[in-house]
This record gives sequence, C-alpha cells and structure tokens, in this order.
Amino acid sequence: MKTFAAADGRKLAYDDEGQGEAAPVLCLPGLTRDARDFEALSAHLSSSRRVLRLDARGRGRSAHAADPMVEYTLPVETGDAIALLDHLGIEKAVVIGTSRGGLQAMGMAASAKDRLAGVVLNDIGPVVERAGLESIIGYIGVEPKASDLDGAARSLSRTLGDQYPDLDDEGWREMARRTFHFDKDGRPGLSYDARLREPVVAVFQGPQGDLWPFFEKFEGVPLACIRGALSNILSAETLEEMARRRPDMAHMTLPNRGHVPLLTEPEVVTFIDGFLANCP
Repeated sequence: MKTFAAADGRKLAYDDEGQGEAAPVLCLPGLTRDARDFEALSAHLSSSRRVLRLDARGRGRSAHAADPMVEYTLPVETGDAIALLDHLGIEKAVVIGTSRGGLQAMGMAASAKDRLAGVVLNDIGPVVERAGLESIIGYIGVEPKASDLDGAARSLSRTLGDQYPDLDDEGWREMARRTFHFDKDGRPGLSYDARLREPVVAVFQGPQGDLWPFFEKFEGVPLACIRGALSNILSAETLEEMARRRPDMAHMTLPNRGHVPLLTEPEVVTFIDGFLANCP
C-alpha cells in the first residue's frame, strides 16, 4: 500500500503494481467498495501493464472525511482520481470504473478528458435505475450483525442472492473477504465510513440529474461497457441507448450477474484484454 495527499490534504491509499509501455490502468471501485475488488484483475493485467487501484476517501485504507456531505461527492472523488495521476506523473490512463467509479470516469471526461486513454464502465451508465438505488439505501451504513466470515458470507447471500444466483459458498466467502474489514477476533465490520450514507440518501431523495451530457464527453475516447444481465442499476434499455450514441463502444452483457460483475469471470477478463489491446 502507498499513500498520497489529495488537494485538501486528505491522505488516500492506493496500490501500484506492474509495468509496461502502454498507458497504465486506473481502477476505481464502487460506492462502498475498495481496491480489493480489483485484486484478481490486477494480478492478471500487471504482467504487461502498470495497474493502479485507488481507495476512495472514506473507503478501505483511505482517511475519512471531515464533512461527509462535502467530501463524499462525485466532484471531489473525481478530483482525487486525477490527483493520483498527477502525484505519479502519469499523463494518460485507461480507467476501469465499477459503478460509482464509472461515474467518476464520466467526471474525468468532462473535466480532464486529455487524461483518458480509454474507459471501461462496469455496470454503470448515464441512467441509474431508482430500484437499484433503493436497494443500496437499504444496507449502506448498516453494521453487519455476523460474528465471523461464514456468517458475513451468509448475510451477503441473503442480501445479494438475486444478483449472483450461481455463486457458490466459497464465492460468497470470497465476496465477504473483499467486502468487510475483519478485526483481530475475525468479527466483520464496515470497511468504509458509515457517514457515507448521508450524501447518498440526500441524492436519492432529490431529483436525478441528467448524466447524458457527461457520457457525451467520452467522444473520441475508446469506450467499453460491461453489464450484468440481472442488474438493477444499468438497464438493458440504457445500454442500448449508450451503444446507439456510441456505435464504436465495445459492450457485453454477462449472464447470471447483477450489480456488479465481479471482473473475475473468464469472459469478462477476455473482453477487457481485447479492449486494452486497442488502447495505446
């Protein structure tokens, strides 16, 4: 793990692995997730490319906000991603953004398009389905009641089972390992600042902004999108419209996955490899 100071001095954690002549890959996790979600993908990609995995502020190993309503926002988090590239002296990167991370990629397209060598959106688009947001509101900021890894895995299975119908027991345990922080006694807890709930609820209660203008900012940037067939966040209709507006966008829909594909699925890894082969 390495750290750097964001523009406001907040200390943020990241991982830096691999090397290569092609543009580095910058992995941006989902709303309550952290760099662990990209461990397997990074192990695969870092044999030929440099791979960066950022813990957004308030998540994983990064420092928590002083004011969650100010700091846990897309403009601030987008700025943090750009600040990491600045810190490392990286001119351009291919962003792989899962959910919230994909929205940050849209923000980068609007504010720092010249830093993007390509973008992969993982189950996110310009329309975020309200049913999916409502599901997230149901669990964000709620401490797990489980007492160990197996209990945490069973809890996740009950909450997210409809999104991963073919995941076996070991798959759920692996998800639990990447979802929670475990203390020295093996008891799970949130791996993010519980106050993240406050700005998320505020956004949910307000009108949804129009994100299509941000999507349009990807013009000229190599673009790909992965959708889970069971996703309650990215609809098939939205993906269809994205493809209509960007006919050159590579895209795939993954069976038996909801929000979000894990990026460990062999067909997804093959898809990402193919996309990256066309990114300088």
